[in-house]
Amino acid sequence: MKKRLAPLLFAVALAVAGCSLQSSDSTPAGTVKVVVGYQSKTINTVTAGTLLKAQGYLEQRLQKITDSDGAKYQVEWQDYDTGAPITAQMLAEKIDIGSMGDYPLLINGSRTRANDRAETALVSVTGYNPKGALNMVVVPQDSTANTIGELAGQKISASVGSAGHGTLVQALSRVGVDPAKGVEVLNQQPQVGATALESHQVGALAQFVAWPGLLVFQNKAKLLYDGAELGVPTFHGVVARRSYTADHPEVLQAFLAAQLDATKFLNDKPFEAAKIVADGSGLPQEVVYLYNGPGGTSFDTTLKPGLIDAFKGDVQYLKSIGDFAELDIDKFVDPAPLRRAFADNGVGDYDQAVASAVNPSRVTGTDPVCARPVSNATQAGELWLDSAEPQPAADPTCLLRAVQAAKAQGKANAHLRNRFVRWTFRIRRLGRRTCANHRAGPLRGGRSGLCTAQLHDRGVRLR
Repeated sequence: MKKRLAPLLFAVALAVAGCSLQSSDSTPAGTVKVVVGYQSKTINTVTAGTLLKAQGYLEQRLQKITDSDGAKYQVEWQDYDTGAPITAQMLAEKIDIGSMGDYPLLINGSRTRANDRAETALVSVTGYNPKGALNMVVVPQDSTANTIGELAGQKISASVGSAGHGTLVQALSRVGVDPAKGVEVLNQQPQVGATALESHQVGALAQFVAWPGLLVFQNKAKLLYDGAELGVPTFHGVVARRSYTADHPEVLQAFLAAQLDATKFLNDKPFEAAKIVADGSGLPQEVVYLYNGPGGTSFDTTLKPGLIDAFKGDVQYLKSIGDFAELDIDKFVDPAPLRRAFADNGVGDYDQAVASAVNPSRVTGTDPVCARPVSNATQAGELWLDSAEPQPAADPTCLLRAVQAAKAQGKANAHLRNRFVRWTFRIRRLGRRTCANHRAGPLRGGRSGLCTAQLHDRGVRLR
């Protein structure tokens, strides 16, 4: 009876964790199997997950090895909603390579270090935001809360140990609310938390992209707190089991080369990539493109010192929410395989890439309204009209002129993308009237002029 019960409980646990498996019961003799854990709806990991899988880059890279020396490989993809079940599977030696956010990465390294077969290394970054804008707290549309401190005494849904939860802990601490005693955190998977928020079982939801953005896009929530207010870098990255990569170093190099392929594709063709990710994740393309479009998430694989320093600073917050075994982060981070991938695939100098703080994806092209090329990425924006690709705007004035032109032409639906804080405030002041004209409410209880369908003080949707 006990022998039958354990697998059953394991299967139930995976179901509760939100897991979609594409598994094969057996691996042909002589074939090397690699199991990749990813999160299809965590859209800043797509270069190690959804986009990578859809484009077949890993399989293509492994096929090159097969063509060269005859070795055979089999890739199995496992899709989860958060990083926690990926870590659990790596502990069980059932996932070889996985991607997740900074807080889950710390937990992954901490929990696997005691088992030589499960121990992992952080080998690359998928995407990052230098100010922490990839995590958010949202509240119901009818919430009266205007600040994070006003959540004191309320129930908040979060995936404990996730990047979104880490942002909540830090945000509450900064305003003097004890994150352990001042609020009641319900440990829930993102989709469960979304339902709880919609039914008013909780007063807020703290999650990572793209869950909050999806709820706002669906007019089921409004933004209360953007992680960018912390001013602390946040990132997602890739971990690999050291024992597996020691046995099969060529697989890790193929994976990193494939990730570089996916990163280049996304940065070169962000709109097309957003469509592929939307199809693969079930998310609206508008939500994907908001974060993954030009000037949004920095899709840069390198392990930058600034990110690692922020990573080390996250440890104290993990310790404040529960058991966290000490982790030597300098040993956990291993840039050597990625450095080799750069060299082997001719993608540039790794050290120069590490030193660069420039977002590799930016708005380019010619502004059709102002009839001049986009030359300043810090001023540029985009207007996305339905049934068309986004059109570039050279600066805020040109962008607002494009909005007026679209309105004059009777365009019923348009998406205005603004990725740069330096001129967000101009849009916010002017946007109050624009949003009102199109019957879309504000994000922050009346304080912001941005419409409800976008987040981060970065865009509006005209209805």
